[in-house]
Amino acid sequence: MAFTLDLGETAPDFSLPGTDGKNYSLANFADQAVLVMVFSCNHCPFVTGSEERMIAFSAGYAAKGVAFVSINSNETDGHPTDSMEHMQHRAEDLNFPFPYLRDDSQDVATAYGALRTPHYYVFDADRKLRYTGRMDDQPRVASEATTNELRDAVDAVLAGQEVTVPKTNPIGCNVKWWGKERHWMPADACDLV
Repeated sequence: MAFTLDLGETAPDFSLPGTDGKNYSLANFADQAVLVMVFSCNHCPFVTGSEERMIAFSAGYAAKGVAFVSINSNETDGHPTDSMEHMQHRAEDLNFPFPYLRDDSQDVATAYGALRTPHYYVFDADRKLRYTGRMDDQPRVASEATTNELRDAVDAVLAGQEVTVPKTNPIGCNVKWWGKERHWMPADACDLV
């Protein structure tokens, strides 16, 4: 697995603006038993292919004490559709039931070691990392998915059990960094998307 936050590490705090005009930090989710974070964006086909699943997951697990938050850290010079304005339109058009946050400095993506969009992180009640990686094995086409790693991980944490598969490689586009590529970012066909 490429460099990213290690299992058992505590979620780094953040302070980021959301598309709803509010500012968010870890404290906003303190009452939830599980926190799922995803580094996402507007343009990546792996994200757009997963958005309905993200919406359904967030809505379905909210009553179980699971918070879901999406963060867009992509640079906007080469990817202008990832700007806050475009994020606001997307969140409104798709009626996101979760906060969609803008990490313009990319400090949060760096702190978490976000590799791709989408890249999921599951934290327990103590905000220790219990799972990192993909939602399933087919982010672009829901009907072709044969695994449910994210759902399995969250179910295990809610049940007080160990996560059977705590790490998977996220499938998607590389995070688009301002002015440079991070050295741990492997080449990907999605680099130009």
